[in-house]
Amino acid sequence: MAAALMRKTASDRIVVHSAGTAPGSSLNALSMQVLEEVGAPTAGEYPKPIDPQLLSEVDLVVTLGGEAHVDAPAGVVVENWDTDEPSDRGIDGIERMRLVRGDIATRVDELATRLLDATR
Repeated sequence: MAAALMRKTASDRIVVHSAGTAPGSSLNALSMQVLEEVGAPTAGEYPKPIDPQLLSEVDLVVTLGGEAHVDAPAGVVVENWDTDEPSDRGIDGIERMRLVRGDIATRVDELATRLLDATR
């Protein structure tokens, strides 16, 4: 979700890759639906593990949730976003995903601003 939202926000100004520490077998249908609602593309995406070679070539890794852990090489910053979990408050389904999307979108906007300001 974060990668799709960053691509929508930053277009080609920030290179975005997506991978998981424990990727599932398919993309979450509700996640894809709420991304489509805001025009955040998921075309060509599929669950995949972190590529060690790519990990050594990036500047920043963002993980989502407290259970995600990445052993990054020296010089690679790992930033964890412990996102809101609406199901803890009894909110499920599409409403849950929209709230998760909103939380991640806010963090993506802040990160995009930070990264783009650093290049000026």
